[in-house]
Amino acid sequence: MMGIRAEDLRMSIVRPVLTHLKLWSPQAENLLLGTAAHESKMGTNLVQQGGPALGIFQMEPATHDDCWNNYLAYRNDLAAKAVELCAHKMERREQLVWNLYYATAMCRLQYNRFKEPLREADDVGALARYWKRYWNTDQGKGTVEQFMEHYALYVGG
Repeated sequence: MMGIRAEDLRMSIVRPVLTHLKLWSPQAENLLLGTAAHESKMGTNLVQQGGPALGIFQMEPATHDDCWNNYLAYRNDLAAKAVELCAHKMERREQLVWNLYYATAMCRLQYNRFKEPLREADDVGALARYWKRYWNTDQGKGTVEQFMEHYALYVGG
């Protein structure tokens, strides 16, 4: 199993994208790294096995479309920043698989829909609970414990 090194993902993808969106914080950065660690084993699985989710963060196409239709449609500034990261004339949701900048932006924008503030950047348990509540949800099969295990394995400490 080989994925993307956490520090490469952090410094070359996540931080620049969050900075571009003007949504960077240490908490957001670590939440996205943890999401990638758990959901795709840091990019090892880019298409969900037996499911519809796509990309390093395993965003479902329905979630992607809902984010555009019910969130970004009313936030022109954020929508414009997301579009700047797209390969034009190509289906956006398909870009979740191969366009790491766009997938990262969509992951952060989906989390940004919720008013609950992010917790401390180094509190992996709090990041895991946030992920479970807002990304995996009560219907999801993932657990807080699994997120924490994958965070330790792929991101570290």
